[in-house]
Amino acid sequence: MERVISSVSADISDSFAPRKDSSAPSVAQTLQKTHDSLSSAPFVAFLDSGTGGIPYMLHLQKKCPQVRCVYLGDTANFPYGEKTREQITDCAAAASKLLIERFNPDAIVVACNTISVTALSELRKMFPSIPFVGTVPAIKLAAAVSPKKRIGLLATRQTVENPYTDKLIADFASDCYIERRGDPDLIDFVEKKLFTATQEERAAAVAPAVSFFKQHDIDTIILGCTHFIHMADDIQKAAGASVRVVDSRDGVVNQTMRVLEACRTSAQAKKNTCNVENMTFYITGVRDAVAEDEYRTLARNLCIPYGGKLIDA
Repeated sequence: MERVISSVSADISDSFAPRKDSSAPSVAQTLQKTHDSLSSAPFVAFLDSGTGGIPYMLHLQKKCPQVRCVYLGDTANFPYGEKTREQITDCAAAASKLLIERFNPDAIVVACNTISVTALSELRKMFPSIPFVGTVPAIKLAAAVSPKKRIGLLATRQTVENPYTDKLIADFASDCYIERRGDPDLIDFVEKKLFTATQEERAAAVAPAVSFFKQHDIDTIILGCTHFIHMADDIQKAAGASVRVVDSRDGVVNQTMRVLEACRTSAQAKKNTCNVENMTFYITGVRDAVAEDEYRTLARNLCIPYGGKLIDA
């Protein structure tokens, strides 16, 4: 729906905004030229606790189709939002190690707000040879577009309570009223039920969160967990036309393209020869056969290959 806005996430500096010189080649054009001169395309791995980050991968493919992608949902450790900082770091590090060893990507996009606000700096220290692109709540964008400066942050409990989120609010939305809602039930619905749910079930799932924000006269809702982007239209419909729904897809994808551009023009540029099918969706585990079928259904509905369980080589 038109009111759903995807733009620069709050941790992305002004240098990542669209270039003012319209005559300069776009990042996508530069990447295409780079791609033409190499034997292999830029290769990006996406990481999330589950299926939430898939819209980020699809958005990158839409804006820059020459980039090859692979996706890993750490479903064996879902949900991350109810874990401690140490548990999140350990799980994300293990998943990142698996991606690096199996695919040797040019970059890893951490398409998970919880991992990004909690463990991104540690991941960069653990794997210094791989650039990591993080994802954080689009607080800066929300503050810019909110007419009444009344903003709702919908995320995991870990994200809404994280000190990094406090800093984002202080830096970019100090003049705004921010109402936070950690919603593990909605995250669980997206991961386990959404892709076979009826429209009535989808509407019922988003109703508590939307009602909560309406009670606080919120005019802008931040989708601060990537899982919620799967339900952006449902949330927008329930909230009504007077409410904006924002997320960070554009900002994260733009930064990813800049990182790839830097990688391909550096002295350490590598040619990835991994032959995995583009946009293959892997998991790390399933709770039962029903869950496996749900992931297959998701992949089929989104027209992406399903790779099953990714294990150590």
